[in-house]
Amino acid sequence: MPRFRLFHLAFLLLAWFATPFPLPGQTAPLASAVRVTLGHSVVALTGPWKFHIGDNPRWANPNFDDSAWETVDLNSKKGSIDPSLGVEGYVPGWTAKGHPGYAGFAWYRMRIHITGADGRLALLSPTDFDDSYQLFINGRLIASYGDFDRPVPTVYYSNPVMFALPAGDMRHSPDRTMVVAFRFYMAPGTLLHPQSGGLHSPPILGLVSAVTAAYHVAWEEEYRVASSTLAAGILYLVFALLILMLYAFDRTETVLLWPLGACAVLAMVNMVVFFVGNTQAMTAQQLGIFHSVTVSIAFGLWMMTWWAYFGLQDRKWIRNTIGVLVLWYIASFLLFDILLYRGSVSHRAFAAHAVIGLASDAVFSLLLILIAYFGWRRPQRAGWALFLALFFYIIPGFQPILGRLHVRTMWFPFGVGFNLGLACSFGMLLFFSLVLLGRFRSSQRRQQAMLQDVKQAQEVQQVLIPEDLPRIPGLTIESEYRPAREVGGDFFQIIPHPTDGSVLIVAGDVTGHGLQAGMLVALIVGAIRSTAETSADPLVILEALNRRLCGRGEAHATCLALRIAADGAARLANAGHLPPYLNGKELPMEGALPLGMVSTAEFPVLHFHLNENDRLLLMSDGVAEAQDEHGHLFGFERIRDLVQRQITATELATAAQNFGQQDDISVLRIVRQAVIAGQATAEPALALG
Repeated sequence: MPRFRLFHLAFLLLAWFATPFPLPGQTAPLASAVRVTLGHSVVALTGPWKFHIGDNPRWANPNFDDSAWETVDLNSKKGSIDPSLGVEGYVPGWTAKGHPGYAGFAWYRMRIHITGADGRLALLSPTDFDDSYQLFINGRLIASYGDFDRPVPTVYYSNPVMFALPAGDMRHSPDRTMVVAFRFYMAPGTLLHPQSGGLHSPPILGLVSAVTAAYHVAWEEEYRVASSTLAAGILYLVFALLILMLYAFDRTETVLLWPLGACAVLAMVNMVVFFVGNTQAMTAQQLGIFHSVTVSIAFGLWMMTWWAYFGLQDRKWIRNTIGVLVLWYIASFLLFDILLYRGSVSHRAFAAHAVIGLASDAVFSLLLILIAYFGWRRPQRAGWALFLALFFYIIPGFQPILGRLHVRTMWFPFGVGFNLGLACSFGMLLFFSLVLLGRFRSSQRRQQAMLQDVKQAQEVQQVLIPEDLPRIPGLTIESEYRPAREVGGDFFQIIPHPTDGSVLIVAGDVTGHGLQAGMLVALIVGAIRSTAETSADPLVILEALNRRLCGRGEAHATCLALRIAADGAARLANAGHLPPYLNGKELPMEGALPLGMVSTAEFPVLHFHLNENDRLLLMSDGVAEAQDEHGHLFGFERIRDLVQRQITATELATAAQNFGQQDDISVLRIVRQAVIAGQATAEPALALG
């Protein structure tokens, strides 16, 4: 099946002759023999060849009379160009020579009289042909390109192949002639290519050494022509890696996933086409099905890219139309490919498929125009680079029309294939890179603004969570706060009463992390301060906070409110927070829901007394939930061991942080100083209320 039309090896074809060599006594007409003189050169077997459509095993017989067959010349006309790829030196196939619409078997025969051959001969297969063939020399099957053991031969993409000819076949013949016969099979799908059918370039005959050199040159030319496919794959792969790097920098830019997916799929398609086109790893049918599915997916991803980058997410009907169009492309082309390679497609089906293809392309073009139009009309219209990228994306769709108008769409600078599709891909990705650069700069500005917001939130939090603690007569209070991120979700407030010598201590931990948690902390601290102006009762404080948080979505917090009177009497209310430790022992408190869960929640209250040198330790759950690299928790056992050693707030916070901080860590340590002489020094009394 034609894939890449090669330059003919003109500089290696030093001479060829087409003079009849009459020899008596032959079954075939004497004029059918072509005289070929070999030296150390190679000869292009341009003809005249005898040609006949159809199939008959007898046609391989060297004595078969083919004088009534058509005569075919494989010399390319000056300026002859491959209508599909624009390669020069193209010989039209049988559909352009009196057999339009014919697919199936056909034979080429040539009787050759060779002189000047002093060694083993070899034949280089035609480098461009449709689609599979068997080679017969003097009636003997020499080799096949494609699997002819099946009812319908297997078709692969065409590649140069060198065959060593049997020694003595020519020398032992009575008239020293050799009959070369090609049995070709062309699949119905190849009819879609203009001027298809059989040979598009001549086979090469010569000594083994000369043909081997021509074989390597042919493969070099093959890779040069195919280099545009490889270059396109590498180009899309590099661009996909660039997008992946940008996405890794800013995961919020989910719009990058559309061009990333499209470029990754197209890179895979081009790599597979390049690899399979130079091997026989996949049949033409398998590659055709793979190409139809993957290119349709890439088409959908690019369409979604334009939809997203032009800011049309609110027009969901465009997204739905793209999805339907992609499914239609996959279903119609997949079904047609399967039927096509099975040979069960009629001329009407061909016509219907052509009409469907034109209609689909029209819808596709109209949709792209609408996307560009709606994007242009938006108040925040897209930049010029995006419109230019879309322009270069559309241009390759006009290649069939340009081909019909005989406009060249493929060039070979320095022998390297370079087509219109690759040029447009380069232009599209270039301008799309400018679009991505603009989005990257905008993302950087947003990141800088967010960092500034975080910095300001840190400054606000430093005001809300005091570093310099107030001095409370009879109490020594120390605190330690270690946020897990720039802005933490733990909080505490120490509010001394201006007249009676008591102090209100409120500590807690809001759900979540980061800036959102910091904003919730600001709300809670403000509510604590405003409520404390009217009441220092811990239960009143928690109930007021609960009312503030209820109905605010995920605004939840654990909280503990403690009031210590001047004489050491303490009243503690808890809303799901960790109980404090008094002299190394955990205070027995009932469980309760966090703030903001239920508006009618009840919070337990505990009464106890702080005596001289009593130590009260308050901490957030970030201490217990610290986790090492093996997944082991810091846990309450370690906490109990540490607090029984009269550890400071700083030492406890440092121990948890070094173990493996996962959450905000806050610790408050309160020590009751010496009391007035004569005051009771009984053991702390506990009471629930």
